[in-house]
Amino acid sequence: MGLMGDKARLLETRRLVEAPGDGSHRDDQDPSSSGPGGPLGTAGTREGSESSCATEAADLELETARRRAAESGDPASLSRLGALLLRRGDLDGAERHLRAATAEGDRSAANNLGVLLHQRGYADEAATWWRVAAVAGSAAAAHALGRYHRERGDEPAAEYWLRQSAESGHALGAYALADLLEHRSDVGAERWFRSAAERGHREAAYRLARILDGRAPRAAQDAANGLAAGLGPPTGGRHVNVAGGDTSVRELRAAAAGGRRQDGPAGEAEQWYRQAAARGHRRAALHLGTLLEGRGETQEAARWYLTSAKDGEPRAACALGFLLRDAGDSDSAAIWWRRAAQEGDGNAANALGALHADRGESQQAERWYRAALDAGDINGAYNLGLLCSEQSRTAQAEQWYRRAAYAGHKEASNALAVLLLQNGDPAGAEPWFSKAAEAGSVDAAFNLGILYTGRDEEHLAFQWYERAAAAGHTDAALQVAMALLRDGGAEDTYEAERHLRIAVRGGNAEAAFRLGALLDRDDETRGECEEWYERAARHGHRRAQVRLGMLVAQRGDAAAAAHWYREAAQAGSRNGAFNLGLLLAREGREQEAALWWARAAEAGHGRAALRLALLAARRGDLAEGRLWCAQAVELGPAEVAERAARLRDALQQELSA
Repeated sequence: MGLMGDKARLLETRRLVEAPGDGSHRDDQDPSSSGPGGPLGTAGTREGSESSCATEAADLELETARRRAAESGDPASLSRLGALLLRRGDLDGAERHLRAATAEGDRSAANNLGVLLHQRGYADEAATWWRVAAVAGSAAAAHALGRYHRERGDEPAAEYWLRQSAESGHALGAYALADLLEHRSDVGAERWFRSAAERGHREAAYRLARILDGRAPRAAQDAANGLAAGLGPPTGGRHVNVAGGDTSVRELRAAAAGGRRQDGPAGEAEQWYRQAAARGHRRAALHLGTLLEGRGETQEAARWYLTSAKDGEPRAACALGFLLRDAGDSDSAAIWWRRAAQEGDGNAANALGALHADRGESQQAERWYRAALDAGDINGAYNLGLLCSEQSRTAQAEQWYRRAAYAGHKEASNALAVLLLQNGDPAGAEPWFSKAAEAGSVDAAFNLGILYTGRDEEHLAFQWYERAAAAGHTDAALQVAMALLRDGGAEDTYEAERHLRIAVRGGNAEAAFRLGALLDRDDETRGECEEWYERAARHGHRRAQVRLGMLVAQRGDAAAAAHWYREAAQAGSRNGAFNLGLLLAREGREQEAALWWARAAEAGHGRAALRLALLAARRGDLAEGRLWCAQAVELGPAEVAERAARLRDALQQELSA
């Protein structure tokens, strides 16, 4: 028993069977699911075949060990020989020598005998020998014994032996203890993951990074993109090409895009991801890629995605496809998406479907959307609904929308409601809008506002508009602002302005015009109003063009005023045509002015009709003057009608004289 506890000598003489490689399992397995013999099995097992030189060296080492054991018969030599035979898979030969060494009190032999017996299926007898070795101070045996007890549901005993192993500095023991504690939601798990990771355990490094990553603060994100206008499904993209499962590429990329600080937990998480990824952990490489992509470091992100994808991680292949697509290389993206989709990644299948749909290849698109659905991605059903809707296959679209909606897909619920409303079933549409809105669909909240507005239920409409606006829906923000300006008091002006400023961020020309008009009321803010009028005018807003023309005309810039009046008039604005006529008349171009006034009068502008009547009277064309006077009286407003009536009577007297 004199060798018990001589750790240095046991390792130096290679009588202790070590854990494979860095002590970690394959990163795609649950470490707690393999038997205790897994991490303590034949230590010589490594990926790839050994070279002939290594084989010759192993044979020579075995022959030397045999000779020493035969000559000396001491426990150390027998234990060493047994360990070598165990590595080579000669269980019968190893057992004889290990039992002989164990009988002499050799601790490493007891541990390795437990490994051998576990491999043969004698788990209870193996545990007996592990207990002998663990009591004598073997950290590896304590780890194996802890795993044995955990598999049998004896967690107190498992924790006791795993803690003995972990506190002795055994990486696998620390990892197994952390795994047990995390299963119980015990905060002490982090300490032992860190301990194992610092000793090179790649799975521990990955799981420590996940803990730290979950603790890292992220920037707030918008809940969703709003509708461009009116009722309809989301317009941010024609087809959804992201999955909804746990840790999908969508969630990984969205989390990274949310923004993370590079110091504190996020920075430390990245370090551990790097350590695990450098040791070949494919999921760590995937998460590292998403962190880098979120920071805009796309080249390095692509390198880690590629590493992970080549190691067989379909989500990395999918993410690499998105990077390539964003870089404009859709053909290469399709290759990686196809590879991921063939491995069962529904996200990639949806992306392939969207790619074919954009190319007009509807049959291929439908094939991949169905593949996504078969892989469990409900977005496949939603995309099939969109595809059928685009092809006017309304009945099939409704079926697919319903399938996705019943599975909880909020945008499918919204799209189904829109379809029902278009088919004249508002009663059937309302509950689906409500379901989608309650699930967080901003578009559905906005659509509910439109629905209630159509029923003159302004209070309910305002509530849903306000809810959508709070989530960043720019059209809803405009509706809130208009309601506040229409129905609110002076105290609501600030809130109206705030909502208009939200709306203009989405490029809404109407919001820019109304913001300009609101600022135009106050002398202190009038200088800013021109900026918003111009923004709206450049987006083709006719009223903004007229207002902008009036502002620049007041400054004496007749050319700029004429430009904006002409833009508005050509787009159908009667005020633009009338003002352009005034500008031309001041320049002495009455004949051209008359053309624009006639255009305005035909569109219902009473003042333009009165101007034409005056022109006709000056030319002596009394009959035409009377006709324009009659039109001005009809069109109004009141003061114009009054003047036109007096002029008409005067012209009538002239004609009667």
